[in-house]
Amino acid sequence: MAILLYRLGRLSFRRRGRVLALWLLLLALLGGGAAAFSGPTTSKFSIPGTESQKALDSLSKEFPQAGGATGTIVVVAPEGGKLTPTAVAPVTEEAGKVPGVLAAVDPFASKAVSQDGRYALVQVQFESGVDGITDAQRESFTEAGSDVADLRVEHGGEIMRGVPEIGSTEALGVAVAAIVLVLTFGSLVAAGMTLLNALVGVAAGMAGLFSLSSTVELTSTAPILALMLGLAVGIDYSLFITSRYRQYLSEGMEREEAAGRATGTAGSAVVFAGATVVIALAGLAVAGVPFLTVMGLTAAATVALAVLVSLTLLPAVLGFAGVRVLPRKLRTQDLAPASAPVEAGTGFGFRWGRIVARLRVPVLLVGVVGLGALALPVQDMRLSLPDASTEAVGSPNREAYDLTTEGFGEGFNGRLIAVVSGDDAQATGAAVKETAALIMDTDGVLAVAAPQMNEKGTTALLAVIPETGPTDAATEDTVHAIRDRVADVKGAGIALTGATAVGIDVSEKLADALPVYLLLVVGLSILLLMLVFRSVLVPLKAALGFLLTIGATFGITVAIFQEGHLADLVGLDTPGPLVSFLPILLIGILFGLAMDYEVFLVSRMREDFVHGTDARESVISGVGHNARVVTAAAVIMFAVFGGFVFMPDPIIKSIGFALAIGVLIDAFVVRMAIVPAVMHLLGRAAWYLPRPVDRVLPDLDIEGERLNTHIPGQQREVELVKT
Repeated sequence: MAILLYRLGRLSFRRRGRVLALWLLLLALLGGGAAAFSGPTTSKFSIPGTESQKALDSLSKEFPQAGGATGTIVVVAPEGGKLTPTAVAPVTEEAGKVPGVLAAVDPFASKAVSQDGRYALVQVQFESGVDGITDAQRESFTEAGSDVADLRVEHGGEIMRGVPEIGSTEALGVAVAAIVLVLTFGSLVAAGMTLLNALVGVAAGMAGLFSLSSTVELTSTAPILALMLGLAVGIDYSLFITSRYRQYLSEGMEREEAAGRATGTAGSAVVFAGATVVIALAGLAVAGVPFLTVMGLTAAATVALAVLVSLTLLPAVLGFAGVRVLPRKLRTQDLAPASAPVEAGTGFGFRWGRIVARLRVPVLLVGVVGLGALALPVQDMRLSLPDASTEAVGSPNREAYDLTTEGFGEGFNGRLIAVVSGDDAQATGAAVKETAALIMDTDGVLAVAAPQMNEKGTTALLAVIPETGPTDAATEDTVHAIRDRVADVKGAGIALTGATAVGIDVSEKLADALPVYLLLVVGLSILLLMLVFRSVLVPLKAALGFLLTIGATFGITVAIFQEGHLADLVGLDTPGPLVSFLPILLIGILFGLAMDYEVFLVSRMREDFVHGTDARESVISGVGHNARVVTAAAVIMFAVFGGFVFMPDPIIKSIGFALAIGVLIDAFVVRMAIVPAVMHLLGRAAWYLPRPVDRVLPDLDIEGERLNTHIPGQQREVELVKT
């Protein structure tokens, strides 16, 4: 692979004008496709085959008027006052006139008035689903009743869910990344070129993603995730290759040869690292959750584009930049080694490597015990789909949620719907009565509303009000208890649904898939690293380190986002359960990123060991030569992911935070401390591979050893470059 990438790098460098033109043409085509075929994203999180989803699918056929989106208008009288039918009537009338509304129910008719008479809920039923609601309809809905005097009117419900948008906060991460690149390279040209290269990959990926959005159902978080990952890995992959190119230039190598060798060596590691991320993200499909599969595949496609850009466009851009990628004082060709001699083994990386070698046992114990302690909150982790209770304070949906809780109790925000379907009206009627009695007698149920029947009388809806909120653990127990009690009702099929039930079903499905996916990822890491490093113990060590990273990351995220410790630091208004797909998504992404650092760090250790260096010295060399670039890469990823923490959407906030913390833990604690400590303890045994396995495994040549044997290095003649 190294020789193939070497030739690709030289070709891209030599034909840089054509390569740049091809990428610009591709960007134009994808941009045109995005403009022409872009479709809306969805805020729905559902899993086909669950009881709640089956019930919703049945409703769309048997009870279409109840299958659309819903909204809730909360009307509140001044403190000490009471609502009257006359005062609330204008709100109901205006809501009924909103385009696309089938009905707005008078709260006095539906008995949706609080006991003190101060609060009322106007239920609004739309004809189309949430994804079919236009901005004009939503705006008209929010204006219903807003002019009514002496009453407070707030608008909520599923149609008011906020959709995360790409804003200015993400630019903070890019700005920090630019600063880190300038400090790392000492060259504005190198920093700008690396950043621009990554942005081209992200732009191509996002344009391609939106080009497909009209035919593929994308959740609202999928583009944000693709942007987040595309930026982070795009910058890092360009950083790795550019760093190697600068190294070859400083050694006096001709520019085209340096570009080819940088692509063949660092590019090989980039291909492997990118492949692990892509495989891990595509592997999310094993969970059997369509929206998670789409999220994984879209992010994987963006990462794949970042790899392709790094292998083709980057060498071309290096050709345009010339030696300006070097600091100004080193732009005299062939004079860098002579004019700025650097003693081998100096620098912070080497000093840190020797510290870890000397204190390997304490470093290992502190690292493992510390990460283990950070992982303790994981045992209390709870998962759910987001609801209005976690939205930003002051947002319309949050205001409506809080007022409903204040006037009626949290259970009114987590309504359940029991769908009773029989063969005829008589059987359905009998089943409805029995079902209503059984549900009302269930612990945790506050009330059961009168049934709503379809025109044929074969399907009935029973609105069930639990005593607790939609994300409360007690509500989950109530849902299971209801399902158990109504399972034996004769004469009709009964299914429990509603947003709360859907959230519980999705969370349980993802929780069940989590151990299987984790086992798949850990097994994959062992297999891939065995191919790369031709060792048994190195992959095992890497997999165990990854588990430490995951445990500590989950623990910190639970402590802040669920338990509320230091929540103000991340701008979190209300702690609550983690979004149900965060753990499995985090495992997939962090796995790929962890393998990035493992490959870039340990590959140099193996390279030196294979060439005869002592096992201990090879570990110090690996840390010393790669500490600077791994540190820069980790800081850049932290900055990019951390930029998303400032977004108001709690889902994106938690994903960005977890990824940022996970990268810091894996890069600085696991890879830069625990890994070299373990390697020192293992010594030569770290590179042991049984001969039968050695004969079977293919040699991937990640280090580019074949380049040195098949294509001898070419040095340049001394030449002064004018700047």
